[in-house]
Amino acid sequence: MNQLIGEFDCKIDAKGRLMVPVLLKKQLLDVERDGLVVNRGFEKNLVIYPKKVWDETVAELSKLNMFEKRNREFVRAFQRGAMPLSLDAAGRVLLPKSLIEYAGIDAELVLACQLDKIEVWDKKVYDGLFDDVPENFAALAEEVMGGKNKGGANGE
Repeated sequence: MNQLIGEFDCKIDAKGRLMVPVLLKKQLLDVERDGLVVNRGFEKNLVIYPKKVWDETVAELSKLNMFEKRNREFVRAFQRGAMPLSLDAAGRVLLPKSLIEYAGIDAELVLACQLDKIEVWDKKVYDGLFDDVPENFAALAEEVMGGKNKGGANGE
């Protein structure tokens, strides 16, 4: 699994095209051949998946029991709005208007790499996510990662 790193301030043009930053494009192995998939995020954002990662995610979804209503609802909601993306000759991708509107993205946005995916946020919204980070980040880190070594040499 290719781990993506970086946070990129970008702009979209009037047609909804986004220039993929060169440093990010270098990390997206085989993107010109395989493409990308953009989808709604869990918050008011978008998520761009390398096609291979999207295929792995959909393979996991296909293991769900579709006779259970909650599973159908989740799959339906998760895949709602998903669209393939491909780079044009200038290194741009066209973000669908409906997804731009869903995420409330204005002209300025942030591409934030999250493990093997890229979150797409309106810049003002993204910056607002971190207003209280200095006081809450240590507590969050302890809650999420603190128990990782329980029972081991460092967690006794």
